[in-house]
Amino acid sequence: MRRLMLLRHAKTETDSPSGRDEDRRLDQRGHHDAAEIGGWMRRHPPVPDQVLVSHAVRALQTWEIAWEAMKEAVPAPQVELVPELYGADISQLLETIRNASSITNPKRLMLVGHNPGMHELAIGLAGSGDAAGRAALADNLPTAGLAIFDFGIDDWSDVGLRRGRLELFVSPKLLKQTSGD
Repeated sequence: MRRLMLLRHAKTETDSPSGRDEDRRLDQRGHHDAAEIGGWMRRHPPVPDQVLVSHAVRALQTWEIAWEAMKEAVPAPQVELVPELYGADISQLLETIRNASSITNPKRLMLVGHNPGMHELAIGLAGSGDAAGRAALADNLPTAGLAIFDFGIDDWSDVGLRRGRLELFVSPKLLKQTSGD
């Protein structure tokens, strides 16, 4: 069994001081939402064993803030910056996941990245699972949105489209709509 967590970066400023898209930082709402998702993850283990993060400032900030909200309650995962996650399409994201076995072979893997690739991947992986979550996810993987998939496989190289079971889709907006997390 393998668990994959897809976390889209939180809300960002419109432009970066440098003018480069990769340098855009989280705005105030983004800081709050990243902390909220991190707190939710702390209260709903298990957390990832390995986290692959896009090199874009907003993705790294999202992970760092989320981690800050959960780090006292959970063991530290291995974290790696992966430049290829920036602007990655569904095939590039699948390749990154499939290669996880060749390095540390984590049981629980998280990607922190960007749309449209992350949203397309989430839709593509969901072969079964939480019907309400699949319906909500069909429209968008919003900023700070987290999609959690389980796969009945022993090796990441076996991950494929429609083979995942969506266990849960959560976002700061959805958390606000529910009273008990």
